[in-house]
Amino acid sequence: MFYRGKYVDSSDAREMGLKRQRVMDHGSSYFGASPGPSYMYNPPPPPAPPAYSYIGQPPPFPVVRLRGLPFDCTEADIAEFFHNLDVIDVLFVHKGGKFTGEAFSVLGYPLQVDFALQRNRQNIGRRYVEVFRSRKDEYYKAIANEVSDARGGSPRRAVPRARSFDEGKDLAEHTGFLRMRGLPFSASKEDIIDFFKDFVLSEEKISITATSDGRPTGEAYVEFGSPEDSRAAMSRDRMTLGSRYIELFPSSREELDEAISRGGLLPKSADGKDLTVPTGVLRMRGLPFSAGKDDIMEFFKDFVLSEDSIHVTFNFEGRPTGEAFVEFASPEDAKAALAKDRMTLGSRYIELFPSSLEELNESASRGR
Repeated sequence: MFYRGKYVDSSDAREMGLKRQRVMDHGSSYFGASPGPSYMYNPPPPPAPPAYSYIGQPPPFPVVRLRGLPFDCTEADIAEFFHNLDVIDVLFVHKGGKFTGEAFSVLGYPLQVDFALQRNRQNIGRRYVEVFRSRKDEYYKAIANEVSDARGGSPRRAVPRARSFDEGKDLAEHTGFLRMRGLPFSASKEDIIDFFKDFVLSEEKISITATSDGRPTGEAYVEFGSPEDSRAAMSRDRMTLGSRYIELFPSSREELDEAISRGGLLPKSADGKDLTVPTGVLRMRGLPFSAGKDDIMEFFKDFVLSEDSIHVTFNFEGRPTGEAFVEFASPEDAKAALAKDRMTLGSRYIELFPSSLEELNESASRGR
């Protein structure tokens, strides 16, 4: 979606999702509008959001606050709740080591906040969830509290989680598998190997799960060499990866297979952007929902493309996913086009990943 008039750059929001550990640095300090009224959701298609004008002033930071979440809520549940919106980051709020039922969600760009507010009082499971406007300073403060808690720097950390919960983990049977929860959406297999650096792991033993539309869930499954190793690795429970504290759970091959059946695995091209595979196909992520093939051809104006070589993907409801696949004339052209990774199309910065015809066809089969 394009802003009318001058384009604005909301890459700050994505930087927060990808590199939350830098939030304590003093950067630009623009904040969103003060909390406004909530709105009841109307059946689709939703009304168009107001045409804000940011000429002469920076746009508000695209973050909302959620309240009333189920206590077993995951990042994947939030992403599904805000389906068709770009969920860049999810921060669950804890107090005394316990989840409060609140969370902050950073979206792709400011106008998506208006669409997010239309989900107010919609359900996740049996719980109806309230959605409010929030501000960048509130999000920063929540992150600071979580990081402080995770590193033991807050007196609230002295309040333990429920003893029965920890004992349940200790007494659970180990089969050599652990489930990780709370991963940054940008986490790669190399990051997970580094997290478990005291254990011998290979990339083939790590499965980062995805939602039905191919986005990371914030969870992964790790197969260790033995049940004894997975039990010993539980000592890393609630330690940090970047600025996120990671929860670990004993798991099994059956649980991994069930997770794969629900959504699938994150494509290899999305994990670390493997540039070694010779392919003439690139996947684009982060497109404005209004972007058409002509916009993509303009984005790659230095390359020879036709409309037939561009495949914009849609979900099962027929709505654009914000992704597209582009077939270049040669693998060399596709590799050269990767130089445009994280450049902007309109107000959105675009991520590029090496892909394949197989991934293109798989993505097409998930939508319509």
